[in-house]
Amino acid sequence: MLLNTSGSPTTSFQAHLLLSLLRECRTVNHLKQIHSLLITSGLSHDASCNARILRLAALFVPGDIAYASLVFHQTESPTVSMWNAMVRGHSLRCHHGRAIALYTQMLREGVVPDEHTYPLVLKVLPKLSGIRPGQVHAQVLKFGYCADSFVRNSLVAAYAKCSGLASARNLFHGISDRDPVPWTAMIQGYVENDQASDALAVFVKMRTLGVHVDEVTIVSVLKGCGLLGNVWLGRCVHGFYVACGRVKWDVYVGSALVDMYAKCGCCDDARELFDEMPLRNVVTWSTMITGYVQCDRYKNALSLFRDMLLEGQAPNEVTVASILTSCAQTGALGQGRWIHGYVKRRSKLESCTVVGTALVDMYAKCGCIDEAVMVFNGALQKDVYPWTALINGLAIHGYAFQCLDLFSRMVKDGVQPNEVTFIGVLSACSHGGLVDQGRHHFSSMFKDYSIRPKVEHYGCMVDLLGRAGMLEEAMLVIESMPMEPTAGVWGALLNACIIHEEFDLGERVGKHLMEMDPRHSGRYALLANLYSLSKKWDDDASVRMRMKGRRVEKIRGSSWTEVNGLLHEFFATDESHPESKAMYELLDGLTKVMQLNGLYSQLQLDVQ
Repeated sequence: MLLNTSGSPTTSFQAHLLLSLLRECRTVNHLKQIHSLLITSGLSHDASCNARILRLAALFVPGDIAYASLVFHQTESPTVSMWNAMVRGHSLRCHHGRAIALYTQMLREGVVPDEHTYPLVLKVLPKLSGIRPGQVHAQVLKFGYCADSFVRNSLVAAYAKCSGLASARNLFHGISDRDPVPWTAMIQGYVENDQASDALAVFVKMRTLGVHVDEVTIVSVLKGCGLLGNVWLGRCVHGFYVACGRVKWDVYVGSALVDMYAKCGCCDDARELFDEMPLRNVVTWSTMITGYVQCDRYKNALSLFRDMLLEGQAPNEVTVASILTSCAQTGALGQGRWIHGYVKRRSKLESCTVVGTALVDMYAKCGCIDEAVMVFNGALQKDVYPWTALINGLAIHGYAFQCLDLFSRMVKDGVQPNEVTFIGVLSACSHGGLVDQGRHHFSSMFKDYSIRPKVEHYGCMVDLLGRAGMLEEAMLVIESMPMEPTAGVWGALLNACIIHEEFDLGERVGKHLMEMDPRHSGRYALLANLYSLSKKWDDDASVRMRMKGRRVEKIRGSSWTEVNGLLHEFFATDESHPESKAMYELLDGLTKVMQLNGLYSQLQLDVQ
């Protein structure tokens, strides 16, 4: 017989009732009430009761991890399952450092982990730096759990997610059963480490051997197809999943399919699938909007965002960042300001660095530098991304000195620039004619920041030197590139040749460009312009005839403008607008005014 705290005996019926209540408990508040009764009834020292209380407090959603910790520390000699519950409880709340600290404390106190401990610990590792899977793997071997399938699968996943693909492969190749978990872990690891081709090869082998494919596998494979732009295999995976009869009911697979089609440039297929989905969450909407942005279909993105709000679906930070990118690219300042107002009314979005960066980028690209600076200064956290957005915005609008001053401030504040930051810095030097500064920053990329210049940085240097008339040095930069120069790099040199009337070099570059990208009308147009400027009329006509013979159609240029909150897109030679006649008359008038002011030589209107 037990005595309660008042000295009265607790009957077996009361004890049975309290323990039954504990087993049926479903909320933290009820748990605390039952725990109080257990204490007053003298049952609080029962090991099974304490373990049950701790597990409920630690693993309930939302639960009370602090209360679980209190019970844990008041328990004499906690069992392994109690240690595991605490590790898992902290992991569920993203207290990853605390979860690992508990595991190391467990070892220090001589408690031997069991087969349930290691899957919990290994799941936390990819979210932390400084602790590698190999350290835990050694302990798994020490305690003899490597043969356990759950532990082994967790090791494969941890190695794969921590960029230890060689170790993950070694473990994976030692698995003889058809458990889909390690297969999926390898696919995820390859995709996350930009080895999508290897991921797809694993999937093909998985299907060949008849290993079961679940939704998690499909999502990872579709992500790999999107990264590679392999729409053919993506369609095969889509067909396979439809044949399983589950695609219309899984919102995550549906979202992954939308993402895959959009990344492969098949936005119409993505939208058709999106419209067919009976269930759509914020991820699905965000994926479709982001897909439109990636395909430069900004008007569609803005329209879909309005539909999203009308359906009562609250956007998340990814949605808002994508739609602000649309506003930035189209100059839809009014809509961008409206979205900014929407963000201000939602503190969670306003405090998000991704959204703040997108706002800085939108205002800067729309030419509202003061507003961009205001948002930047109001940011609670300034990592490299808002700094880079403002630097690039200043560079685009020709504020070269302000851009370089901001870069100096960024470095002084201890923020490490990234490769995109240097594109803005080098562009500013190019627009400002700051050759020496451009050379300095280009060389400092690797010397000071261990950033290897990419083709875009070389392109900026060619543009910088070309604008300054240093065409020989620009050519030397191209010849020194460790990668194959792109059409954009050669195009920068050709533009410089046209500006500085270096027709011989320009002709060589132009011919190379035309053969390099024979389906791009702009390559022919540039070479034809060069011949026209050098008065080589026969060569000019020959280029245009070659373009016609190859059936290369001229890509019509377009521009966006916002009027009264509505976005309008105008194409070259377009007469579909109801007021096009008045607009062309206005352009003709402006042309005459510019001629009178001696600006005709700088005028290039595509009006035919």
